This record gives sequence, structure tokens and C-alpha cells, in this order.
Amino acid sequence: MIWYDKLYVGESMIHKTKKVKWKICHNAGQIDIYVITFPSNRENLLDIIPAWELMQKAYPKKKLYVIGLAKGYDEAIELAASIVNEVYQNTGTFAVTDYLMKKKRERETV
Repeated sequence: MIWYDKLYVGESMIHKTKKVKWKICHNAGQIDIYVITFPSNRENLLDIIPAWELMQKAYPKKKLYVIGLAKGYDEAIELAASIVNEVYQNTGTFAVTDYLMKKKRERETV
């Protein structure tokens, strides 16, 4: 699993981010926590995955790129919408992955 360096987090997760990330990485149960990832297919802009799903051994986590954390499905929807809105406001497109990876590369070159 890869974590975006400037992780987007819901308001209720601001002070819990480090602890929640640790629990997810160590397969500890997380109720009502959702990760927002780059899309798994071309039809999606983003994927919203319940953290408990990641505990399954067969879940393909190696290439999973987490860009956001939220507590509760409603907050996950709001966070995903704000990410997509940011992309659209800055590019006029819905190319979420391209936009976020470009921002990451720009931060790395500074």
C-alpha cells in the first residue's frame, strides 16, 4: 500500500491520521473508517473502500494508492467530492490521478 504524501483527511480524522494509518498498515480492525484511493478502473474517478476490507488476505493491497481517509461513508463521499472539485477547479478536467501525481512531482522537485 502506498500513501499519498499530502493525504486528504476528513474533519473527524485530523488528529487521528497517524494512528489510523498505523492500524490499517497492521491489519487492525477499523470500524467506520474509509480509504479513498486512485480508481481501480477507467469508469471511476476515485474508489472509496471500507478499511475492514483491507484486512482480507486476498485483497490486492500492494498497488493500492491511498490519497484520503475519512470516518464514515458520508464523510468519505464529501472528501472524495472535494478532491474531484479541486481537480476540476484547477484543470477543467476530471483527471484526478494525473493532477495529484503532477502535484506530487512538483513538490519533490522543490
